[in-house]
Amino acid sequence: MTNQQNVVVFDLKPRGVRHVLPPSSLPVAKPLSRQDIKMLLMKRFETEKAGAKINAWVDSMRASSPTRIKSTASLPPETDEKSSWIVHHPSALSMFEQIVAASKGKQIVMFLDYDGTLSPIVEDPDQAFMPREMRAALRDVARYFPTAIVTGRCRDKVYSFVKLAGLYYAGSHGMDIKGPSKSCKYKKGNQGVLFQPASEFLPMIDKVYKALVEKTKSIPGAKVENNKFCVSVHFRCVDEKSWAALAEQVRSVLNEYPKLKLTQGRLVFPLSISVFLLFPVSLG
Repeated sequence: MTNQQNVVVFDLKPRGVRHVLPPSSLPVAKPLSRQDIKMLLMKRFETEKAGAKINAWVDSMRASSPTRIKSTASLPPETDEKSSWIVHHPSALSMFEQIVAASKGKQIVMFLDYDGTLSPIVEDPDQAFMPREMRAALRDVARYFPTAIVTGRCRDKVYSFVKLAGLYYAGSHGMDIKGPSKSCKYKKGNQGVLFQPASEFLPMIDKVYKALVEKTKSIPGAKVENNKFCVSVHFRCVDEKSWAALAEQVRSVLNEYPKLKLTQGRLVFPLSISVFLLFPVSLG
């Protein structure tokens, strides 16, 4: 009678894919230490975690696609949850009189996005020009209220689109802010105020940009944009079948730079510096 050694087999593959081998075909393995078991379990956890993250990214990519947005006529009847959301987030157009009444005696400041707000959403981000009518309306608003444009784009790029002095421009999701000086608020050529709390990360952003360009060049339609203090990966022109591959390439770069975080935009992956600061910005 022979003694059979018990062999513990760890399933290190994603759940749903398992191979069961008869005990006789298994090699004799030495007992695993606690450290070995911990390392194996961590490896499995990281593999499954990465797969789940990619799936979540692809789901969010689908959700942000205009082809997924339903028309008003096709929307289901208003639910209690939707009604509650509307109560706390009313449309400014439908609540205009109430807003005017509530603003009496208060200083109003305008914060505006650029893409999709001041300009139409276009396939090529370099062609997102602001219509003349919108520029005229924005100029009129800025005459009465301190007005800021807050965007994930490079601040200089947005200014080249808007071309209005006297506004506050916050680029790279707030990492690059510039506004006019108080003494010459609406005069061209003034130095103004400048706030760039993450200048030390510029070399890293440049490396990330180059790495993403290299990683995504094999995916047709992918476009990488250097926004100075953050990097955007546009997938508007990428076939949906390639979204998972694109998300995997972005993740592979992101893993090398723990100081970066990824957020979800409309048909774009913005990668920005994971630095949160509280800072005063005078709009006086």
